Amino acid sequence: MGEVRDIPGLADLWKLTTGDDRITVAVVDGLVDETHPAFPAGKPSQVRDVWPAGAAGAKAAHGTAVASVLFGRHDGPVMGVTPACRAISVPVFVERRRTSQLELARAIELAAEAGAHIINVSGGQLADAGEAEDVLTRAVRRCREQGVLIVAAAGNDGCLCDHVPATLEGVLAVGACDDAGRPLPISNFGPGSRRQGLLAPGQDIRVAVPGGGIATMTGTSLATPIVAGVAALLTCLQLRQGGKPDPLAVGELLRETADPCEPGTGPLDSLESAACLRHLNGTLNITKAVTAVTTSSSTSSAATPAGPDSPVDAGEPAVAPSCGALPPTGAPAGCDCTTGESFIPTTAPSAPVPAPVVTPPPIPAGVVPSADEPQQAPPAAQRLVYALGTLGYDFGSEARRDSFKQLMPTVQVDGHSVPANPYDPRQMVAYLREHPSEARPLIWTLNLDLTPIYAIEPVGGYGPDVYERLTDFLERQLKAEDDAEFVDRVSIPGTLPGRTAKLFNGQYVPVVEVNLTRGLYGWSVASLAQAVMDCGVPEHNQRGHDHGTPLSDAVADFLQRIYYDLRNFGATSRDRALNYAATNAVQARETLAEALGHGMALQNIDVEKSPYGRPDSDCWDVKLRFFDPDNSKRAKRVYRFTIDVKDVLPVSIGQVRSWPEA
Repeated sequence: MGEVRDIPGLADLWKLTTGDDRITVAVVDGLVDETHPAFPAGKPSQVRDVWPAGAAGAKAAHGTAVASVLFGRHDGPVMGVTPACRAISVPVFVERRRTSQLELARAIELAAEAGAHIINVSGGQLADAGEAEDVLTRAVRRCREQGVLIVAAAGNDGCLCDHVPATLEGVLAVGACDDAGRPLPISNFGPGSRRQGLLAPGQDIRVAVPGGGIATMTGTSLATPIVAGVAALLTCLQLRQGGKPDPLAVGELLRETADPCEPGTGPLDSLESAACLRHLNGTLNITKAVTAVTTSSSTSSAATPAGPDSPVDAGEPAVAPSCGALPPTGAPAGCDCTTGESFIPTTAPSAPVPAPVVTPPPIPAGVVPSADEPQQAPPAAQRLVYALGTLGYDFGSEARRDSFKQLMPTVQVDGHSVPANPYDPRQMVAYLREHPSEARPLIWTLNLDLTPIYAIEPVGGYGPDVYERLTDFLERQLKAEDDAEFVDRVSIPGTLPGRTAKLFNGQYVPVVEVNLTRGLYGWSVASLAQAVMDCGVPEHNQRGHDHGTPLSDAVADFLQRIYYDLRNFGATSRDRALNYAATNAVQARETLAEALGHGMALQNIDVEKSPYGRPDSDCWDVKLRFFDPDNSKRAKRVYRFTIDVKDVLPVSIGQVRSWPEA
């Protein structure tokens, strides 16, 4: 194929638009060499404040190549599909290790928060029949609810297999074909990809590589940005026609206008039908898609984005299979940058002194590009965090672990002295009580279930107090669940300074700096529910009239819904408001009591930007929607309370409002 301008129909589309800076396209991939002459000045801007450092290698080559197919300027060495759109890059693929689905989910959420209309993910992970990890499924679902289109590679394993996130509901999966529209042998064609995917050119695509060089590359990773770029251009056409951008509708339109595989009617028909499986829904047809957009006064999404009442959330889970494929021997499990892609160096851009041709190393399979050393974000750009989870600790290295083992006192077991075990939290707590300063060398972690998502770093004058409180929480997590002091959740308020910590298992997690004890709470569901009961709820409201549901159980259900159904990283304004609603559950006690007193049950919890707010505020409305389980015709009841998340510690403002909803 060579240049993307040779793709049928693209040159004619460029006559209508080469992009619009009101439409944002995000590349969730490896580090991008933004100094490459292929890119317009200032593109892509990079969201790099929470990602680990990494040497510029195969993952950076992958990220630069993918970004150049999207954003390469038309007067430069590599022509991109949509150079005039706003471009952002979220580096998530890291050299010498595979990216976890949790990290990929975090990157997708960051891209959406940065205003992306379309997110390109040229990678993923093979999946058995089943679901992707919950955190990735929810990140994709949230994008769908916000109208953000994710375009993801089907994978380069050449098998009848699925690849997440490409096969998650609402994602546009992309396989690769040659110039004649024949599927490449390496392109995956599992049932999920066939249901919601299409083919696009992916053979010998001209790309930029770090250092100013140029190469050709083959694989689904290159077909994906071609489709994402075309989707962006069609969304720009929607704007040009005076319509509202609807990337999800564009994604559906691309599937509908794809040229289907048409088997013959001869004796080889069955073989030809089997071969058509590799064509997914068909092959990208830009001309038909442009005609569909330009001849339509408006384009609406074929499927309404799933909201709290949408049937998407009921019944069976979305189609995402869980990660079940084993990585190569000795490699850690996780996502990769799609196997089978290869670079072929061609020429370097012209310059007064000819630049050397850069030949990057081959790209390994999967979703794994990396980042350079993150730049320190200025205080004004620091991101706030209010996250919920469980507390843990890590050593980071064998040397640090062994230093604790040597310093901790021996333990008496059946009259014998045995070496201390630094992994035993009871022994660690006892040691920290005697030596409080030793809390500083530990890497304190906040975990979702058993997965660390942040490293907690106390700073400032209150640092010793924060360490003391963390030690206290760790000790209380070890108590029996019926103990009044038992803790199974903690809240962590802080800022992201743009640094990461490397854990013992090689995982990098963003550092959260905590400089105050205010908002640093620990509790259990049962104790917090009882605390709500002890706040003076009228006796006649402590039990539902019709169903006898104790208010304490309703509060516990409310908290569990946030912890499990709505768990998050606590880094977006929306999530900080939701998490604070859980911490400040007393705020909702009268709401729950009133609704239950009328025989209603909690249906869902929603968060949306508040239309009202104080000057220089960031206010969000947390809405609790209740329904009558015995009378579907009865109006629902909505209760809303507003939370301002402008500061490190969110705060509730105003009174709880309530209204009926048909």
